[in-house]
Amino acid sequence: KLAKQYYEDGADEIIFMDVVASLYGRNNLFELIKEFSKDIFIPITIGGGIKTELDIENALKCGADKVSINSEGIKNKIFLKNVVSTFGVSTITASIEAKRIENDWYCFYDFGRENSGKKIEDWINEISDIGCAEILITSIDKEGTRLGFDNELINFISSKKYKMPIMYSGGYGNIDHIKQVKKLLDRSDAICISSALHYKNDNIKNIKKYND
Repeated sequence: KLAKQYYEDGADEIIFMDVVASLYGRNNLFELIKEFSKDIFIPITIGGGIKTELDIENALKCGADKVSINSEGIKNKIFLKNVVSTFGVSTITASIEAKRIENDWYCFYDFGRENSGKKIEDWINEISDIGCAEILITSIDKEGTRLGFDNELINFISSKKYKMPIMYSGGYGNIDHIKQVKKLLDRSDAICISSALHYKNDNIKNIKKYND
């Protein structure tokens, strides 16, 4: 119901993420996506537990337009490179779970439980060389708080002027939070919102009206 409502309200894209799929070695989204895609006609991305090329094939057959990969990609860069080559640049979104430790941001996986030891800047450079379509960056520190985006993280990444589009997730609570980050975003960048919409703190029509 939420997905259909967001589509009807004007969302540009919908991302379905099984956030503990890698942790528990499962992928439960395929059959759900098959149902969702019947009534939703904007790009659908699914993520969580994507470990093999067969997982990606199944996702696409079920109606997904893109898949989001974090854990398996950061543990096995060759896998990420191979699936970009096999399925095409536009199909693969690289997902990053970012957490600040002292003065650096590090990439985590398994729903933010494990530190890969890779600094965000280094991993984004590697992703850029591989050629993923886009990057979805979630601030672990801000996720679910609805207290505002991680402006320091966004400013740090945007200052690097990466060529690929970047979606920022984690912390949205109200329109003022867009005002704070909009000047930092490139025209091809985007914001990803979940709990503020789920709990009706805001709605897509209001957000789009301001953002346009």
